[in-house]
Amino acid sequence: MAMPYAEVAVNAAAPIRQTFTYRVPDELTVAVGQAVYVPFGARTLQGIVVEVTAEPRYQDARDIEAVIDERPLVTPERLSLAAWLSDYYRAPLFDCVSLMLPPGFKRRPQTLLRLAFWAGDAPDDLNDAERAVIDAVREQEETESEELKRSLKHVRGAARAIASLIRRGLVARTYRLARPAVQPRVVAQLTLRLTADEARGRAAKLREDGSQRAGRRATVLDALAEEGSLPLSRARALGLTPATLRDFEAEGVAAREDVTLLRDPLAGRVYERKPAAELTADQGRAAAEIIAALDAAPKPDARRAFLLHGVTGSGKTEVYLDAIEHAASLGKRAIVLVPEISLTPQTVRRFGERFPGEVAVMHSDLSLGEHFDMWHAVRDGQYRVVIGPRGALFAPQPDLGLVVLDEEHEWTYKQQEGSPRYHARKAAEELCARTGAVLVLGSATPDVESHFRASAKAYRLLELPQRLIPGDGGVKPGPLPEVEVVDLREELKAGNRSIFSRTLARAVRAALDAGEQVMLFLNRRGAASFVQCRDCGHVPECRSCAVALTYHESSTSAAPSGPLKARLKPGLQRGGHGGRLVCHYCHRRSLLPDTCPECGGDRLRQVGIGTEKVEAAAQREFPGARTLRWDSDVTRGRDQHEAILSRFTAHEADILVGTQMIAKGLDIPLVTLVGVISADIALHLPDFRAGERTFQLLEQVAGRAGRGPRGGRVIVQTYTPDHYAIEAMAAHDYHALYAQEIENRRRMGYPPFGRLVRLTYAHTNADYSREQAAKMARGLREETARLGLPNVDVLGPSPAYVPRIRGRWRWNVVIRGDDPTAILSDEPLPRGWTLDVDPISVL
Repeated sequence: MAMPYAEVAVNAAAPIRQTFTYRVPDELTVAVGQAVYVPFGARTLQGIVVEVTAEPRYQDARDIEAVIDERPLVTPERLSLAAWLSDYYRAPLFDCVSLMLPPGFKRRPQTLLRLAFWAGDAPDDLNDAERAVIDAVREQEETESEELKRSLKHVRGAARAIASLIRRGLVARTYRLARPAVQPRVVAQLTLRLTADEARGRAAKLREDGSQRAGRRATVLDALAEEGSLPLSRARALGLTPATLRDFEAEGVAAREDVTLLRDPLAGRVYERKPAAELTADQGRAAAEIIAALDAAPKPDARRAFLLHGVTGSGKTEVYLDAIEHAASLGKRAIVLVPEISLTPQTVRRFGERFPGEVAVMHSDLSLGEHFDMWHAVRDGQYRVVIGPRGALFAPQPDLGLVVLDEEHEWTYKQQEGSPRYHARKAAEELCARTGAVLVLGSATPDVESHFRASAKAYRLLELPQRLIPGDGGVKPGPLPEVEVVDLREELKAGNRSIFSRTLARAVRAALDAGEQVMLFLNRRGAASFVQCRDCGHVPECRSCAVALTYHESSTSAAPSGPLKARLKPGLQRGGHGGRLVCHYCHRRSLLPDTCPECGGDRLRQVGIGTEKVEAAAQREFPGARTLRWDSDVTRGRDQHEAILSRFTAHEADILVGTQMIAKGLDIPLVTLVGVISADIALHLPDFRAGERTFQLLEQVAGRAGRGPRGGRVIVQTYTPDHYAIEAMAAHDYHALYAQEIENRRRMGYPPFGRLVRLTYAHTNADYSREQAAKMARGLREETARLGLPNVDVLGPSPAYVPRIRGRWRWNVVIRGDDPTAILSDEPLPRGWTLDVDPISVL
């Protein structure tokens, strides 16, 4: 019988989009989706078997070395999805496969160094750097190459010396994989082998003995009778000795066991089951259509996708819950995606009350151990529903029947760093097509492209046109909140220089007097946009990024995520004001200086506003009001999102000030007023989606008002009240916004009438970066002409909106057309380039 072959996606540190062919030795049996060790050059690397074939695609194939896990880690359907991701987003294949793998699976290859000669036999012609390397390696039998370089960073030419010694055969080099970053948590415990009554009886007899030894044994038995098992460490604290353990095991009283513990991020949270709500007629029709799709036998590669367009507060979540409950009755499971982690707590509560003990969460705020355990528990079918941001789409949920993307319009569903730069909506379509699952996209403000696809019948459109508010023991239709637009130009003419317009200030006071709650929205954190010297005009900038530094008043707000030291212009390292200057791109910080570093003047002025400044102004303007702030500066710690939400829901604060984190998903009946401090922040960005995004954000934040029987009001402050996005939002008119957007894009050839690819080049030298971008643009135009593609345009090069980040100058080249990837070579891009297919922004 011919030896089988395997096509393997290899975890190599290279932009490889292909598989590699390996022989399967007679002593091994491999299956699609299994993890294996394979030789790759001189190293042994990890790989995932993508296909098993009878004939090799490459003749000189080497043998697979070992199987890592007998159980396949990735299903064939998800491997097919990974191959699609690699092809569509032009990303390395293993990067795409790794989305489906358990946390901590990827292990870094390490280079180990040891002396290749007897001690004392070193040649006489070594230079100082080489001798330093020899001495450092001699101290240990074996040392890791990167660790050695770090320890010798004070030695000039150490890296060259290491390479020279390897070439001369004086230092031997071998390879291994780094140890796994995470393992199952195994603890030793003492488990009772008797009934609880039998254990208590033995404990009573031991106490009759009266000895100290017997008393300790009785204490352990009583604890075992109460709990059934004890961690061995706790049993020892209660008096268990090695002799007692031996006696317990010999007498069949108790035994020591190693138990794998589940690190559950929801441990200790109990949700009381709530019965299903009675659906309204609109909700019932929407749920019935989804349920009919769940009942229908899926056809191969059939796309069963719905766009659920429901106004804010229309009860979309109840439709999701009803559909999931029906899927569960069919033996199917679900994945529910939310656009960001801040929405996870309230979503988990809603779903946990319907499916107690059957909801898992997966997101980046979990510890590596929690994420590892949840991945394996989900794969074992322990949870009916998985909830999380975009990455949760790749959870190994078996028997997948339904995928829900709530707030499907959100830009956070697009991966914007690393590889692959996928969009969760597009990936979810492909996953559902491969697994036969039903896809539901929900939003009060659907993405223009999604609504266009619904009009083209690619999605089935379901609508919930009425808001629902509590009443008469259930829900009843209610109005959307009234929106009033305040022209800030008129406020200035009237002499009002306050953050709050006169209309907004009166409305806040009225709401507070009535015992109601207020939300104030500004999508910019910090206390001021920047600081400027009033004598010479100097604005402190980050030396690594071409942006002004943002002023933060509180030290906690400015705290960086790591031990970062600012690399700022001279004079910005000290100051006595207590505030911080922070770069929102590289997170470096510095104290606000006492004097201007350019002219020495002391008139430093804070310009612009952020959420910190809004909160401080609210405290001054409305004394006695209790305030809370919700932005990324105050939610760095674990469970901070949930803590802030719980406090505001419990009416421990009257005013909540926040960024986009407060714009979605919050359902707090006492919130009767939402104030938008400035609607103009993103409205005039040079991006074709700026109007759409402004409308979506404002409509979503407006939807937080009036969810209770008291009704609601929204006040929007802007300098451009006649912009079509502001006018559409004021009328809650999505269709007016859609009509304007679709016409603009049809005229310009932007999505959905064409696709985009953005190539970005980054380099520390500004001139070189510009030259390389120009060279790429010329080459792409020549390739377009050579292929004769009339519907493909190459735009640029142009500097990125923020031209320098972390010391690297960035230039963009954008390809627009029906198939913009057609002019790209299958070869990896040169170093320094990144590729974003279907970017959410051209900035």
